[in-house]
Amino acid sequence: MPDDDLLQRLRCFHEDAFPHYREQFISLVDEGQHPNTLFIGCSDSRLVPYLLTGTGPGELFLVRNVGAFVPPYDGSHGHHGTAAAIEFAVLNLNVSRIVVCGHSHCGGIKAMYGEISPEAQHLDRWLDLGREAVLPVQPTPEALRRTEQRAVVLQLERLMGYPMVRRRVEDGRIALHGWHYVIEEGQVYVFDVSDGTFTPASLAASSSTGPDTGLLAHESFAGTQVMSHGYFGAP
Repeated sequence: MPDDDLLQRLRCFHEDAFPHYREQFISLVDEGQHPNTLFIGCSDSRLVPYLLTGTGPGELFLVRNVGAFVPPYDGSHGHHGTAAAIEFAVLNLNVSRIVVCGHSHCGGIKAMYGEISPEAQHLDRWLDLGREAVLPVQPTPEALRRTEQRAVVLQLERLMGYPMVRRRVEDGRIALHGWHYVIEEGQVYVFDVSDGTFTPASLAASSSTGPDTGLLAHESFAGTQVMSHGYFGAP
């Protein structure tokens, strides 16, 4: 039987890492979790939320899926894991920040420009949540980067369709954050709703989309400010 590296890592965690966090975990059990951030990120193994944000146990409520997509709040029946997590984070955990984090070289975004295996029926249906961001061009590296960023903005707009999110954004209890992580740079680009651009975190004034997040609730937003910067408009 080959070496079970995962078993070895589990043992190392229990014997070496856990003792350093023991009191913190005990506190999280006794007092419950109180994360202030809902982090909606792609499932890609190269995206590591705790490394990006410098956070530890109990600080992030994580939701990960292909593409970091947000289903619409449409009242449909079915098993909506991401939608349920959003509702739980907002209504039960009272998070004050929601991050949507896409990334460079995203396989889910690239897949929208190609053929999907007929066996991947759930994946094909899931990718419908991002197809509005696809550009009518060949999937060059630049087109894929822009599509990745457009997809982030699209999910922010969908979040504003959740009544409990919209109320809290409009009264200042929740801030939305649209991020695009460029893996090879180690840089997160932050979406600024006021001018429709993504700015490197090293130069950004804030990690959130800005004080005018309510603009995301308007149907005209995707066709005006973001369009003028090429995110939802023609290339």
